[in-house]
Amino acid sequence: MPISLYNSLTRRTEVFTPLDPQRVTMYVCGPTVYNYVHIGNARGPVVFDVLARLLRRHYPQVIYARNITDVEDKINAAAKQEGVPISTITDRYTKAYHADMAGLGVAPPDLEPHATAHIDEIIAMNEALIAKGHAYAAQGHVLFQVDSFPAYGALSGRDTEELIAGARVEVAPYKNNPGDFVLWKPSTPDLPGWDSPWGRGRPGWHIECSAMCSAQLGETIDIHAGGVDLLFPHHENEIAQSTCAHGGKTFARWWMHNGMLTFDGRKMSKSLGNVLLIQELLKQHPAESLRLVLLRGHYRQPLDWSDAAITQATSTLDGWYRVLRDLAEIEVEHPLPVPGRTEAALCDDLNTPQALAELSQLADAARQAGDAQAQREAKAMLLGAGALLGLLQQDPEAWFKQTGAIDIDEARIEALLDQRRHARATRDFKRADEIRDELSALGIVIEDGAQGTRWSVLKS
Repeated sequence: MPISLYNSLTRRTEVFTPLDPQRVTMYVCGPTVYNYVHIGNARGPVVFDVLARLLRRHYPQVIYARNITDVEDKINAAAKQEGVPISTITDRYTKAYHADMAGLGVAPPDLEPHATAHIDEIIAMNEALIAKGHAYAAQGHVLFQVDSFPAYGALSGRDTEELIAGARVEVAPYKNNPGDFVLWKPSTPDLPGWDSPWGRGRPGWHIECSAMCSAQLGETIDIHAGGVDLLFPHHENEIAQSTCAHGGKTFARWWMHNGMLTFDGRKMSKSLGNVLLIQELLKQHPAESLRLVLLRGHYRQPLDWSDAAITQATSTLDGWYRVLRDLAEIEVEHPLPVPGRTEAALCDDLNTPQALAELSQLADAARQAGDAQAQREAKAMLLGAGALLGLLQQDPEAWFKQTGAIDIDEARIEALLDQRRHARATRDFKRADEIRDELSALGIVIEDGAQGTRWSVLKS
């Protein structure tokens, strides 16, 4: 089945057709490693991890690159504050980032370029832009000349003047135009720097990604992805400098952007002081619960984070793992099959909410499967769907030890609920209350409503 993806550049969902079906290329903007990352930083990596898994099912080779920005003013400030080289800061937080991503079940990218390893390519791209009349040198700086690229603003859908008026632009005497952005800037002796034709300096943020991307994947790539907060100016500037440096070639054929994570309705960010660090959340909650919360909303929409959402995700996973525990003696063959409806949901612009709904139905089907063959097929389908989403990756017993969930005998609970319904129907309310108390002692909470009686596990 074809994969359809929303393209931020064309503002429509299109059938994905790679430039070379034998070599699909995807670049995702990675972290600036100056501090620990928060859960909002994880939404993109988790979402695009699912995309990479899906693409690998459809194409023989997928090359997925996610960069590390290891030279930037925030890194310089952190190193200066601690009195250490920038490598001390970047090595520490790169290692922490890897641990956080692994904890969330995010597979490592195929390529992980570092900005400091691509200084030569960055300098060469600056030289090419100057030679082609799209950039100029001034007072140790190199700047991109925005008005030299008429298509500037196509990604964000606004004209250049509107973009400049709405952006924080540095007004400096060395700029020809306030909207021109820095490609290279001078370094004082106390800052990291490299020799260049314009003096000792360091790269601007935007050109780092353009240089790393072209060096690792080529001048035209299939998919470029990141958070919607990067759309302008970072991705807009990447398009401008890459297109101009490469003689007008298309830089990225698909642009994909995930929505922001909010906390109590506000964007989660370090500047607002409302961040929840991944390393702390992983100590408090099961990793798959965190991953499930990140996948429950459609990736292009905002997603609000809450303790209640984590509790609900853990309860959902308890139910799915309970099915797998009940079928522990049933062996399945590998490779695991992927149910068509689950894959179809993901092929529809990564519709993870629908894919998770299909996963719930597969769990129900596995729970109700009769003979051993039906159970084997149902369990394989459940595990196959989970694998595509990066869920149900643990042994059930390990899951329940981790969550501390009580041992649930669903058949016994349903039998007690049947007895309670009969007691209530015959107006034996004393017996009905006794059964409620018995369920409570088992750690089960029941709720009577218009749709009948529902039960859930009491969480401590």
